[in-house]
Amino acid sequence: MTDQPDLRHGEHRSADTSSSVVDLREYKQSKDPLPVTFHRRELDAILWIYGRMVGEGEWRDYAIDHLKEKAVFSVFKRSGEMPLFRIEKNPKLAAKQGAFSVVNTNGMILKRGHEVQQVLKVFDKQLKLVEK
Repeated sequence: MTDQPDLRHGEHRSADTSSSVVDLREYKQSKDPLPVTFHRRELDAILWIYGRMVGEGEWRDYAIDHLKEKAVFSVFKRSGEMPLFRIEKNPKLAAKQGAFSVVNTNGMILKRGHEVQQVLKVFDKQLKLVEK
């Protein structure tokens, strides 16, 4: 028994069939693309800044979201509040303004660039001369 229709008298089955083999992993990835993630070196740089800010008592919690169009590292003063800052990686902007950006609570972009280390410099504190 086969799933092919019966042949009429005098017809022959051809060796060339219209069926093809499909790799299910490739098919699934084409239908459901993988989310954007931070690479290890990018995450190391972000966590280094996070650790420094926790040590200074400025930040207390974080969340990482891997979405289809971007990856987001959010930092919080308290976990029940809105994030103080979001460090975002959006590969679609890599050729334009740069894939990385730091966004504050109000949605204003504080810094944008092609390298995460350059973008994270927004958190470096500038020393100021205090005169008496």
